[in-house]
Amino acid sequence: MGTGIVSVLLQSIPFSSQALHYISIVFFVLNAALFSLAFVTSFLRYTLYPEIWKVMIQDPTNSLFLATIPMGFATLIEMWVFICVPYWGSWAISMAWALWIVDVIAAASVTLSLSFILISQRHITSLERITALQLLPIAATIVAAGAGAEVAHVLPNKTHAMSTLLVSFVLWGMGTPLAISVLVIYYQRLAVHKLPPREAIVSCFLPLGPLGFGGFGIIYIGKVARELFQDTDILDPIAGSMAYVLGVFISLLMWSFGLTWLVFAFATVLYSSPFPFNMGWWGFTFPLGVYAANTMELGKVLDLMFFKVFGTVLSGVVILLWALVASRTALGAWRGDLFYAPCLQNLSPSLKDSETEEERLRA
Repeated sequence: MGTGIVSVLLQSIPFSSQALHYISIVFFVLNAALFSLAFVTSFLRYTLYPEIWKVMIQDPTNSLFLATIPMGFATLIEMWVFICVPYWGSWAISMAWALWIVDVIAAASVTLSLSFILISQRHITSLERITALQLLPIAATIVAAGAGAEVAHVLPNKTHAMSTLLVSFVLWGMGTPLAISVLVIYYQRLAVHKLPPREAIVSCFLPLGPLGFGGFGIIYIGKVARELFQDTDILDPIAGSMAYVLGVFISLLMWSFGLTWLVFAFATVLYSSPFPFNMGWWGFTFPLGVYAANTMELGKVLDLMFFKVFGTVLSGVVILLWALVASRTALGAWRGDLFYAPCLQNLSPSLKDSETEEERLRA
């Protein structure tokens, strides 16, 4: 997700140049390689050791990260639309549409199943245990909605484009109100139980994710609706323009709400620093990146230099954060002391003993 949003930002900067375009392609290829490696590794892990899947899906924290799969995949679809479609034409458009359908199924499944698991199990029994990670499964459909609007924009078949756009709006409606509801609960948790522990302090940036991509997605949905509704008898010809105008104002509202959480996040980081490095530091990149994308999109639509410059500055911050976190991750992976799965503590004793014996034999 972090690498993918960097490639999207490099492609979206309003002061873009040919150099940024080629750098975004490099990040696109790197992201495709990282996603493939992570997906294959995870598939083999849960295939060879199915017991791990059971304890992971029942863990109230680790299970939430399943939502990162369709969100990371959505960034690949976006870059496919930006880079491959203009060069490769019709078959690339069909490929983007097919990949997006797969992403929709995965995102909707994750949002509905993990949200139900969260409310049906009894792991979280107090407000203090609520974290911003609860936003992850909800944000999956919001990200899929934004990617769907971009796919609908390039589909030549008007019927397919209209269907894709309507599904995107449904996905946006599934996730955005629910995400705002969770933000209300999360704010109450912060007000009553104060800041999260230092190890999880980066999670304070996660509210920017659904707000940023939700604002970006609703603008794109309105933009495509304005084009599609002009040549159809659905509703009224003015419906497309209404959807576009409402999308801009809703996006501006979500951007403003996100600005509040952005200030909270930076203040929290400054107040709590220093804090230890862990994989949670990747939570800096994607939420701030999608907020920057929404900012730049508002700048293009409203033709306001403030949003263009502010979005570009935020994009630069995201790229620098990516470089910092990626280097620290590579160093921790080389040392072998970075990756840790707390849910494995819930494995059955027999499986733990077999893993311990295997590690002893390797030594």
